[in-house]
Amino acid sequence: MQWTSILAIYLLMWIACAFLMLPFGIRTHEEVGEEKIPGQADSAPANFRPGRVVVRATVLAAAVTALYVVNYDQGWIEAEDINIFGDPPSLRED
Repeated sequence: MQWTSILAIYLLMWIACAFLMLPFGIRTHEEVGEEKIPGQADSAPANFRPGRVVVRATVLAAAVTALYVVNYDQGWIEAEDINIFGDPPSLRED
């Protein structure tokens, strides 16, 4: 596998992991006990830390990408292994 393909896969995994990590560790103003600003949404986070999300997404994306690349090289799980519908019916009439 070329390094550019690995980089593209890593970036896709990073974006997915970043969205996955967003809700973890977030508390609303009500949960923290702080006073809300007038007009603020009830679900607005009080302690959002984007740096923490970036670090978590980076580590998780690196691990998932490494597993993907090793699986690609070793062939542990292939497309035939996850085919839950079986072989497609033949289109030819014999």
